[in-house]
Formats: sequence, C-alpha cells, structure tokens
Amino acid sequence: MPTVPSRALGRHGLHVSAIGLGCMGMSDFYGDAAQRDEGEGIAVIHRALELGVTLLDTSNIYGPFTNEQLVGRAIHDRRDRVILATKFGILRDPAHPERRGACGTPEYVRACCEASLKRLNTDYIDLYYQHRIDKSVPIEETIGAMADLVTEGKVRFLGMSEAGPANLRRAAAVHPISALQSEWSLWTRDWEQDAFPVARELGIGIVPYSPLGRGFLTGRFNAVSEFPAGDYRLSSPRFQAEHFDANRRLVDVVVQMAEAKGCTPAQLALAWVLSRGEDVVPIPGTTKISRLEENAGAVHVGLSAADLALIAERIPSNAASGDRYPGGMAVLVDK
Repeated sequence: MPTVPSRALGRHGLHVSAIGLGCMGMSDFYGDAAQRDEGEGIAVIHRALELGVTLLDTSNIYGPFTNEQLVGRAIHDRRDRVILATKFGILRDPAHPERRGACGTPEYVRACCEASLKRLNTDYIDLYYQHRIDKSVPIEETIGAMADLVTEGKVRFLGMSEAGPANLRRAAAVHPISALQSEWSLWTRDWEQDAFPVARELGIGIVPYSPLGRGFLTGRFNAVSEFPAGDYRLSSPRFQAEHFDANRRLVDVVVQMAEAKGCTPAQLALAWVLSRGEDVVPIPGTTKISRLEENAGAVHVGLSAADLALIAERIPSNAASGDRYPGGMAVLVDK
C-alpha cells in the first residue's frame, strides 16, 4: 500500500506525492559515473512508485542525457503511475565541466523538448522546467515557447528553477507556472525572503531540491576525504576545509534532535522542509532503496511548535558557512 500522501503543486490541477524522487545522482555528479549500477537506479524508481512516490525529477543536463534515458527505461511500462518532471536550459562544456551556460531561445526550447520526449520514451512531460534563466533572452519568449508545447499536448504544466521574483512575475503573466524548483534545506534558505513569497502569491508550488544538503544533513560525512573522486561536492565551497567543520557543527544539531525525536537525521531534515507549508514538495535523491524508504518515512515525522522553535534557535537561517555554488554555477542563479 502506498505510504506517501499527495499534495497539490500549484493551483492549476497538478497533484503529486508529498515527497518526490530526485534522479540526478543515479547518473551524475555524486561519485564516479562509470561505477553506477543502472539496474539499481531502476529498482529504486520502481520501489518509489510502490511507496506512492509519484513525482520523478530529471533533466537533460544529467549525464548529460543518460539520466533521462534511465528514467525512461524505468517507467516505460508504468507511465500512468508517474508525474514526470524534466528540464532544459543549462549548457555544459564537455572540455571544461566546471563551466556552465544557459539558453532559452524558442528554437532551443522546442528542440530540447523533442529530444527529451524521445529519451524518456513518452508522448508527454507532466512538468517541464526552465532549469536556469538565459539572461540574454526575454523570459516572455522562453515561456511563450513552453506554452506552445502545452497547447500541443507535449507538456502538461510549466515550472521554473532558481528563478527570482521579477522573472517569476513576468513568466506567470505569459502562462500559469505550477512549480518553482529551488534549493531549500536547513542550511540553504536563500529564497525565503524574496522568490518564495512571490511564488505563493502567484499560486506556484515550491519544489526544494537538495533538501538534505547534498547528503550532508544525514550525518553520514565526517571529513571531505570521504567523498569519492569525481564527486561534485569536492568543488563545492561549503564542503571545503575552511567551511566543512563549521557546517558539521550544524549537522551535529540535526543528529542530536533526531535522536531525541526517535527518527533519523535525514527524516528530521525532510520533516522540517515539509513543515514549511502544504505547497512544498521536496525531491531528495538517492541510489539506495533503504535510503528511499527512510526518506519516505519523513512524512510520518511530526514536528511540534516547540521542535520548530528549537530548530530555529539552534540553526538560524544564515547558519551555513560558505557559498552553496562555485563561481561557474553561481552566475546562473537568477537574483
């Protein structure tokens, strides 16, 4: 029997599980891609659906392209049980992986959608995100092209990722936006004072990615040396030596509170994100069925007013040490 309840994502008819599944790590960024077991990733997706986790999140940039292919293979015989989200808009330089660009031209939007549909082996995408905003293209042109895909039945709902309040307003004036996907966790709260209030004003659901602080808030990591070669976190400022120890002290708070609450640190961190509102649907990623089941259990962890007050006292909104992105990725954030 499914254990994860559903939530409305935005005001336009999209309903998803209260916790989704981020599929990125099954193909990219965390560890050595050559050592990943695709069968294990597919098994995680299948178990997620059994638990009632319906929202699967991927992007054409993950791999690149291979994560969409993996998800497509996993859901080909159970498409009607899935709310499928993917994205376009980030450009990667194969020769310089640390470099990033963005493209939002109408021609690019359409080409990306057609390619994603093929890789995902589906006739439609439930939720199509602009992954990052191309500052050289008026947002109205990009969203207009995405709206055409809705009219054609290739996409059902539209979303944006890491978008600031001004572009959210401009986008929503062109076509309803159902979801804003941005990083949000106990140690990343950048958008709370600007984009999130505007999203709520406009009826846009919030989809926090990295709600476990890229795995850090689980308490599993005690030293930078524990990350495998090729792992993105080795280049992330918050995981560098000058910041790691300070951030580990925040994790110690999560670990202690979880012990007192009778849950795992991951469940406590996810329960905090879920407590932010009924319009919030986090998408923790994992490559292990055991971790998936642990994360899904967060929906049953209730945080009292006293719990939330203690968290606010011990982990203030600006508590994290270091920037959340290295420079090459930070420039794409829409501020």
